Amino acid sequence: MAIFTKICGINDPVAMQTAVENGADMIGLIFYPPSPRNVTAEQAEELLRDLPSGIDRVGVFVNPETDFLDRILAKARLDLMQLHGDETPDRCRALSIYFGLPVIKAFKVSEKADLKAARDYEDIVDWLMFDAKPPKDAKLPGGNAVSFDWSIMQNAKFQRPWMLSGGLTPENLPEAVKRSGATAVDVSSGVESAPGRKDPEKIRAFLKAARAL
Repeated sequence: MAIFTKICGINDPVAMQTAVENGADMIGLIFYPPSPRNVTAEQAEELLRDLPSGIDRVGVFVNPETDFLDRILAKARLDLMQLHGDETPDRCRALSIYFGLPVIKAFKVSEKADLKAARDYEDIVDWLMFDAKPPKDAKLPGGNAVSFDWSIMQNAKFQRPWMLSGGLTPENLPEAVKRSGATAVDVSSGVESAPGRKDPEKIRAFLKAARAL
């Protein structure tokens, strides 16, 4: 089975083109101003303008207000919403219904018990994402270049497909997949030369590593 790949935090045309040309299944745009990867609705519209069909467009949001989503979606045509904050199951359901979009819900993990939080969302969202808990001094809920013990995921069973995230790089991807059993992976900081600056060579290397699996 091929590994499903999402390149997240894209904010420039070269990174977008590199992800597309090298076979990414999903691309993620972050709409969260504190993030160095943040894009505006106008920037997103431009980045997505020539994106070919067959690649899912994901908007990443953190505890978004409905009117904020309205403004983004008026310009940026997205295929999925990724909710990376403290959104409740009811909030996820309401946003999915209101906007008519599937939802990826992210969960912060440091130990096996943290996986239980996903159970309340399984019949509501379309994808589950397991990301590392951010360090105590971190200002961002994700994209902190930290990972968790991947073996926590081994033999975990869910009603929805799930994606592994947090500290993945081209170099550690094979081990992460082997230890976790993941069939879908998400990367952001692991393909950057600096926070918010995607490195085309690292994107190529990550997608090549995923194909080799």
